[in-house]
Amino acid sequence: MNTFQDSLARALELVAGADPLLLSIVGRSLAVSGLACAIACVLGLVLGGWLAVARFPGRGAVITVLNTFLAVPSVVVGLVVYLLLSRSGPLGFLGWLFSFQAMVFAQVLLVLPVCTALTRQVVEDAERANGEQLQSLGARGALRSLLLAFDERYALVTVLLACFGRAISEVGAVMIVGGNIEGFTRVMTTAIALETSKGDLPLALALGLVLLGVVLALNAAIALVARWRGGHAEGVVLAGAGG
Repeated sequence: MNTFQDSLARALELVAGADPLLLSIVGRSLAVSGLACAIACVLGLVLGGWLAVARFPGRGAVITVLNTFLAVPSVVVGLVVYLLLSRSGPLGFLGWLFSFQAMVFAQVLLVLPVCTALTRQVVEDAERANGEQLQSLGARGALRSLLLAFDERYALVTVLLACFGRAISEVGAVMIVGGNIEGFTRVMTTAIALETSKGDLPLALALGLVLLGVVLALNAAIALVARWRGGHAEGVVLAGAGG
């Protein structure tokens, strides 16, 4: 066997044997990304839905800035959060630097623009198709946004899954603000980078396999939601035709 085969075999043993260190890192990753996504997606759904139906001076500039944030490197977000949470920063009194909370905070800032921009696009497309009809029925502002979002709920589920995928695969920001402290702030992506540099390839590969499994599960879920959405739409059309 070569080194890769040996490392892969050992990695599979770690995954199959539910290695405690592996499980703790995976659990921490899921907790950080899950909490960050929950916070960011609640805010993003509200902001994106409102921005889709609101009309105000400078709206185009706001959307341009929002779309720009989609391309901001995660290390830049990590740097900004680090400066905010450092002792001399405006949020230094919280004492969050190199903690679980700091990683959640960084991932919220990463995911929020993604959720907001995608939600705005989904709801705005629905607004073009059905907005006038709802408006003629008396649905204004927030109510119209809520109704359109509910009508596009399957597409928004896909948005939420995509946001979680963005968070779980991120490495730069959590490395900077979390410090990659063993047992406290080490997550899958930062552990993979560290263990690879240390030469512990079996653990790095095991974490990589788990991360790939999570991403694969997310993509499968997105595909199922898309198929479910397509089947639901087809059923509605057939029902309307039959009526």
